[in-house]
Order: sequence, then structure tokens, then C-alpha cells
Amino acid sequence: MPESCFSTPIGSCAIAWEASEITGFWLPPTSGRHAKPPPWVDAIMTRVRSHLAGEMQDFADLPYSWSRVSAFQRAVYEAALRVKPGQTISYGQLADAVGHPSSPRAVGHALARNPWPLLVPCHRFIGADGRMTGFSAPGGIGTKLRLLALEGSELFAE
Repeated sequence: MPESCFSTPIGSCAIAWEASEITGFWLPPTSGRHAKPPPWVDAIMTRVRSHLAGEMQDFADLPYSWSRVSAFQRAVYEAALRVKPGQTISYGQLADAVGHPSSPRAVGHALARNPWPLLVPCHRFIGADGRMTGFSAPGGIGTKLRLLALEGSELFAE
């Protein structure tokens, strides 16, 4: 799988692809094989840079490699894509949205294995009591808070 590292306003990221699908995304990048991205991947990199510079983007239209995840994970990620910048919902609300109201922990575990963090916005989910809970990308909750602040989340209103 080719992978390309690129700089953004918050640091380096990387994207991997195969054929015409995105297979992975990292904040910050892995140290894998780096290749020159095809134009469609370069366009995604431009959108990521814009998003991280404060020009909000919606990544729901990207060609994710859904065959790499389970049916449950896909349902969680597709529902996560409907939560837009500036919005947050609880893991329980996301569990309700995917038809598994008694499974917020399973939803949390699926988000922790998200192969496309930022693009599939796993940072927009919070505990039922409004607390920030785990974020598996480097920087953990600090990165999650930074992304939410960048997106104008109302969590930061005093």
C-alpha cells in the first residue's frame, strides 16, 4: 500500500491508498513506504490542510476502503460521518444511531480502531456526562480537544 506524508497547520499527517480507496490516515504519520500521491489523493491532502487551517471540510464523500472493517465498524463510521464540525454527541447517542442502544462501549471500541481518524471524525464523541474520554490518536485527549476547538465545538463556550 502506498503512503504519503504531508504537512498541515497542526503538524504532519499521512494517508495510504490502494487502487481508488483510502486505506489509512494518521495523525502524525507512520514511518511506512512513501510514494507520490495520485491527483485524487493530493486533492484529499489539500482538503485536510484546509480543514486544519480552519476552513471546515466534510469528508463523508471520500472513497473509504470499507472492506477493511467489520459491518458494525462501518455502521459506526458512517454514522460518525453525519456528525459535522462543531457538533459533539455521546457514545450512547451514536450507539442509538446505529441501532445498538445498549452498546456505547462497543461503539467506543470501534472508534478507537478507526483507520481514518480526523476524516471519520472519532474526536467528536464524548461521555454521556459531557466528559472527554479516550482518543487513540497520538496526543490523546489533548489532540481531541485541539481538534474540537479548531472546529468551533460549543464545549469550549464558558
